[in-house]
Amino acid sequence: MFVHKYLCYVFLNIIFDHQQQWMVNEDAKRLFDDLMISYNRHRRPAASPHEAVDVQLRLRLSQIIDVSWTDRKLAWDPDDYGGVSVLYVPYEMIWVPDIVLINNAKGTFNITIDTKIDIQWFPFDEQNCLLKFGSWTYPSGLLHLSLMDAVNETQMEVTNERGELELLALVEDGIDLDDYYPSVEWDIMSTQATKRSKHFFGSKNGIYEEIDFNLALRRKPLFYTVNLVFPCVGISFLTVLVFYLPSESGEKVSLSINILVALTMFFLLLIEIIPANSTTLPFVGKYLLFTMIFALQFHFRKPTTHQMGKTVRRLFLNILPRLLCMRRPLFMRRRAVDRTSERAKLRYYDRKFGQCSPISGSSAERQRQQQHGKLANRANAKSADAELLNEKLAKLYSSPQAIKSFENLCFIAALLRKKDMDTKQDQEWKFVAMVFDRLFLIIFSFACLFGTCWILFQAPTFYDTRQPKQPMMSL
Repeated sequence: MFVHKYLCYVFLNIIFDHQQQWMVNEDAKRLFDDLMISYNRHRRPAASPHEAVDVQLRLRLSQIIDVSWTDRKLAWDPDDYGGVSVLYVPYEMIWVPDIVLINNAKGTFNITIDTKIDIQWFPFDEQNCLLKFGSWTYPSGLLHLSLMDAVNETQMEVTNERGELELLALVEDGIDLDDYYPSVEWDIMSTQATKRSKHFFGSKNGIYEEIDFNLALRRKPLFYTVNLVFPCVGISFLTVLVFYLPSESGEKVSLSINILVALTMFFLLLIEIIPANSTTLPFVGKYLLFTMIFALQFHFRKPTTHQMGKTVRRLFLNILPRLLCMRRPLFMRRRAVDRTSERAKLRYYDRKFGQCSPISGSSAERQRQQQHGKLANRANAKSADAELLNEKLAKLYSSPQAIKSFENLCFIAALLRKKDMDTKQDQEWKFVAMVFDRLFLIIFSFACLFGTCWILFQAPTFYDTRQPKQPMMSL
C-alpha cells in the first residue's frame, strides 16, 4: 500500500513538472513571437537614427569570447511573460555588430593575419602580431567601440601620418590570458591594446573606431641554438685545422671543400626553416656567409704564383717569423749580412768557369789565355823548365777537344747555378707559405672568435631583461 502511494506521488509530480515546463515554454514562445514579428535584423538597434550603439570588445588568446551591446528592440517585461528573463535566440535572426578583423588575410574562422615578419635576428628574434578590429559599415557616431573590463587605461595624443592629432587609449594588459597555455616555442612579452579613431581616405561618413591588439612574441632559442647555431660554430672552427696540414698534400684542399659543403648544407637548411623575406638577412646566414668566404679564400689561395719582392722577402723571411715564433730551416738560416756571399759565389763561378750564357770564340780565347797565364806562373815557380811546359799547355788549350770540354763545363756550371737558385727560391716560397699559414691561423682564429661573438651578441634578445607574461588563472 505504501509503495503504491509513493508511485502515485512520483507520477503526479512528473505530470506537474511537465505541465509547468510546458507553460514556461509557451510564455517563451509568445515572447519570441512578439519580439521577432516586427524585428528587422538589418536595422541598427538604436533609439534614434543619430544615437550610437555601444559595443564592448574583449580578446582572449584562443578566440574572441565577449562582444557585448544593448539591443533596445529586444526588451520586455518579465511579468508579462510568466517571469521569463532570459531568451536564447539564434544570432542569425538578430542584429549583430559587424566587427571584423581588418587585417584578416583569408576571411575564414581559421584566421591568418597580414603582419610583418622580421627574421634579422633569427633564432633570437621577436615578432609583433597586430590584430585590428573595427566596423566596415558604421562610423563612430553610430557604433562606439570600447574595451571590456579595461584596467589602467591611458589617454594620449599622437600625430598621425597626415599631421593631425589623434586621441589614443592604451591598455597594457589588453588581452585576457585566462585560457592561455605556455608555448614551447614562444614567450608572450606584451599584450597591449590600443583604441584609435581613423578617418579613411574618400569616406564621407566620418571617423571610424578600431581597437588594435598588439601581441609581442619572443622566440625561445634553445632548440635552434643546439641544433643549428652550435654545429655552424663547430664547423667554422674546423677551418683552423686547414692551416696545420702541409701545402704539398691534397688533404688541405679536401678539408676546405668538405667544410664548404657542410656550411652550404646548413645554409640551405636555414633557407628551408625561415620564411621567404627579401628585406633582411638572418644573422645565422651572415655567419655562414662570413665563414664560407674564409673557406673559399684559403681554398683558392696560391702563394707561389707571384715573384717575391724585396719588401715581401724582408717581411716574410725576417720580420714575421720572429714575431710568430717561427724558426727558419737550416738551409735557409742566412742573415741579411750573409747575402753578400751570394754575389761572392757568383763572382767565383765567373772567375772559375766563365759566364753561364753561351760563350763566343773571343771570350773563350781570352779565358784560355788567363788560365794559361796562371798555370804558367805556377810552373815557373816550381820548375825551371817553364818554356817546355808553356809549349805543352799552348798545344793543349788550342786543341778542339779542350775548347769543347771547356764550353761543356761552363754550360754545366750554369745549369747547376740556376738549379741552386731555383731550389733556394722554391724553399723560400715554401717558407713564406708556412708563414702565411701561421699568420692566417692566428688571424682566422681571432676573426672567427670575434666575428662569432660580434654577430651573436648583436641580437637584442641577449639584452632583453623582461620576463614573459604568465597565464592568469581565473578563479
